[in-house]
Amino acid sequence: MAETTKPAKRGRRTVARHGELTSPHPLALIMKLVGVVVAVVLVSTAGIAAYALTDLTGSVAENAVALEGQEEVPPDIGAIEGGVNLLLVGTDECEPQYAKYFGERCTGADSEGQLNDVNMLVHISDDPRRVTVVSFPRDLMIPIPSCTAEDGSVTGEISKEQINTAWSYGGLSCVNKTISELSGQSIPFAAKVSFGNVINITDAIGGVDVCIGNGGIRDRYTGIDWPAGERNVQGLEALQFLRTRYGLENGSDLARISNQQQYMSSLARKLVSEEVLSDPATLYKLATTAVDNITPSESLANPMTLVQIALAVKNVPFEEIVFVQYPVEQDPFDEDRVVPNRAAADALWAALEANEPINVTHDANLGGGVITVEPDSEEPATPTTTPTPGTTPDPTDTPVELPDSIPGTSAADRTCSAGNVRADG
Repeated sequence: MAETTKPAKRGRRTVARHGELTSPHPLALIMKLVGVVVAVVLVSTAGIAAYALTDLTGSVAENAVALEGQEEVPPDIGAIEGGVNLLLVGTDECEPQYAKYFGERCTGADSEGQLNDVNMLVHISDDPRRVTVVSFPRDLMIPIPSCTAEDGSVTGEISKEQINTAWSYGGLSCVNKTISELSGQSIPFAAKVSFGNVINITDAIGGVDVCIGNGGIRDRYTGIDWPAGERNVQGLEALQFLRTRYGLENGSDLARISNQQQYMSSLARKLVSEEVLSDPATLYKLATTAVDNITPSESLANPMTLVQIALAVKNVPFEEIVFVQYPVEQDPFDEDRVVPNRAAADALWAALEANEPINVTHDANLGGGVITVEPDSEEPATPTTTPTPGTTPDPTDTPVELPDSIPGTSAADRTCSAGNVRADG
């Protein structure tokens, strides 16, 4: 496929200082990918035989967690009704089989602790069905509500604390309650995942094709020295690609986020392709791999619920699967932290509440993580889908333009990594 890239545009960056922060946990953004993998796998399980699905969810149910303050959603036959929210939480635990790749993070003094470094709210709208994934930055300073821990103890409210500490006050339930109160959204479903799944999932589908822009990527911290062009990444290479920060044009954490969105979009297209969904053995392998590292809420442990979610999203077009970052501003009391941009967030929640199509106005080229790609005119910009009548948006719908302070992309967008190697050598 012939593609051309646009040179990165220069202009004002939102929360520029935060964009240059060094994350103390370099694996945090990998968890975002794993969350998307789990979400897609969960909603793809409708194609698995009933006995297999029951077997999988039986394994998941062993460690299911009750969610404090959320109403139960009884299972029913058919697609789940109305809009629904699912929280995906990624903790930075060091799994023994992968710890050797991550240096001090998994050998230092804090290697035993866990933080909810990735928090993604997956919103599935009612008819017409749309999927919006909202990611909350790990350095976001917000109130933490009173939570009940697994041992029954109750913590007091905290007026201002970093969002990724919520796990330490009450595990998955506390993270769910914290984000529910921040967003004003009811979140009846939640799941916790660990980062090791990225290797297994990527290998299970035969790798993911990514695009390296500019003159290539060199990053001594992750061991990458790759030329420009298309590249199929599997196993450790997938982790290297997702971790790279200094291999990108401006070397920032926000650049790394946008680069990972390229991977997520490509992965989503691969997972819903005929190559995967038409192969029950591959689909079952994906599901079994995913559930090995999932701790679900009790509401997700019922196989019928998984089928309901699958039926709700199986025909959503890629243009209507949108990844956005929760809008933030620099914390006036700490230049290394951020606080909510309430006005922009309200605009996002209002659009989701009204089930309006959304348009990300933030220019992806500005972040220094990716370069936009224009597909060849002879090929469609996105894989085609066959929607069920009555489930696709009316083409006359006018999208709501999100504030420029909300970065994001859709599964239909095509980008290349904004590599740090000059194109002219």
